[in-house]
Amino acid sequence: MTIYNIALIGFGGVNRALAELIATKNPLWERDLGFRLNIVAVSDLYLGAVISPNGLDAKTLVEANFTKGGFGQLSGGSAEANNETIIKTAPADIIVEATFTNPKDGEPAVSHCRWALQSGKHVVTTNKGPVAIAAQELKALAKAHGVHFEYEGSVMSGTPVIRMAEKTLAGAEMKGFEGILNGTSNFVLGRMERGLDFATAVKEAQILGYAEADPTADVEGFDVRLKVVILANELLGASLKPEEVTCTGISNLSPSDIENAKAVNSRWKLIGSAVRNEDGTVTGSVSPKQLPFEHPLAGVNGATNAVSLNTELLGSVTVTGPGAGRIETAYALLSDIVAIHNARRATATKEAA
Repeated sequence: MTIYNIALIGFGGVNRALAELIATKNPLWERDLGFRLNIVAVSDLYLGAVISPNGLDAKTLVEANFTKGGFGQLSGGSAEANNETIIKTAPADIIVEATFTNPKDGEPAVSHCRWALQSGKHVVTTNKGPVAIAAQELKALAKAHGVHFEYEGSVMSGTPVIRMAEKTLAGAEMKGFEGILNGTSNFVLGRMERGLDFATAVKEAQILGYAEADPTADVEGFDVRLKVVILANELLGASLKPEEVTCTGISNLSPSDIENAKAVNSRWKLIGSAVRNEDGTVTGSVSPKQLPFEHPLAGVNGATNAVSLNTELLGSVTVTGPGAGRIETAYALLSDIVAIHNARRATATKEAA
């Protein structure tokens, strides 16, 4: 049985949810997956930082009602976050990066991943920024240091679109994709179909926790643009940058636009897509599209995400699942750790042979 020591960078919803799973699921993982997870460090801008080489009790971390700087009350703790020190010096096998997404330069998450990989530590992340902006560099660093850089949760939360496409659709000849990759905008469009105007629908999404206080990244398509870059580069072999993907959001859709679509048995969806052109280049875009009801993405409602993968041999393959949620996104981190574990086992078996 293997024990992986992990350091959590950020202790908001996602990493806190992972700690909840560790507190309750370790015996199950030990039995079914062949490993346990042991939290040896946490760093968080609000709570501070703590290192414990023997491990921190996940249940205590989750249930303690820490105030600002609260980690300073713990043995080995500090009221101030120190991400760089934690990443470089904590006795961790895996760094779990779940800080906020910066769509401009990916920082500080890019540096978090870089420090970890240079220190010979695996990285799992749900953060779109470093994957969309610096994936090639970070993959090269991982390879050079004999570790893994995994990011399944960066596109559709716990729904396994990247790994599923790469593993189970290998040889199907991917030609492109189109998807509903933002639950907030999809929820807003659904509420507008029910008669709400745009502003009221956004307000409702905020009340329900689907939308941030500043919903710009969601409703203007910037979040989807990063995901299009990740999928295009990963599945189509492109080298797109975010600024190369055209982007139009949903804020200019009017109630009359919604009603006119319904009148012709169609509905509006914010679609992120990319296609491989005949000359081998890849073009990506984000824009509202009017889809007929029979389209596989037209019936995807609420905060659900979906992507249709266009292949030469199978035609269109559509994957639908949760695109957000604390536990769902924490599962993506677990699936990345499973991938690392399985790769290490395969390498060990090969070397033994």
